[in-house]
Amino acid sequence: MAVVLGNDWDELLAPEFDCEYYQNLRRFLIEEYRNHTVYPDMYEIFTALKRSSYAKTKVVLLGQDPYHGPGQAHGLAFSVKKGVPKPPSLQNIFKELASDLKLPIPEHGCLESWADQGVLLLNTTLTVRQGQAGSHQRRGWEQFTDAVLRHLSAKETPLVFLLWGRHAQSKDSLIKGKHHLVLKTVHPSPLSAHRGFFGCAHFSKANQFLQASGQEPVDWQVSV
Repeated sequence: MAVVLGNDWDELLAPEFDCEYYQNLRRFLIEEYRNHTVYPDMYEIFTALKRSSYAKTKVVLLGQDPYHGPGQAHGLAFSVKKGVPKPPSLQNIFKELASDLKLPIPEHGCLESWADQGVLLLNTTLTVRQGQAGSHQRRGWEQFTDAVLRHLSAKETPLVFLLWGRHAQSKDSLIKGKHHLVLKTVHPSPLSAHRGFFGCAHFSKANQFLQASGQEPVDWQVSV
């Protein structure tokens, strides 16, 4: 069954879906979803790409794995559905957002309003087995999401790449265009946030860059 994203990503990523590595990944996922509890729901795997088209993407926020607890992951990095308790890393993201832009802490952790403005909330691995962080790494997802990042790097329109933590920063070599803004800091996890995430002001810096390049800034206030 062909993957349909419903926007310009379809044409750009069609060669990836035809590759042997992706066919192997697909077979692996069929068995995983059949025999284990896997997150997100199979119909939400590509939510990030569906909600933020290639043309619309102006900020890339790179995560690693989806959340692996029940009801958390829904296809957008760092985001959880409304009604789901906010994970610690997301709580810290909101603390920095409040400090940087003087915005109120959101009541929920659903970041769909960011995605709909062109913030690509992309995990480098798009699926995970329940309770087993990293369980779907090195199965082919990294090759697929590296291709996404290469396409974005090739955009003539300046983009902002938010690389939080060592894993995200390991993808820096894929971002070739010097006209893009790459912002790096430690991961917002409670284990590291105090070592540079708090006070990084990445939200305001991203908007300043977008405005300077003639683009609309992101309204970082999470919609109700």
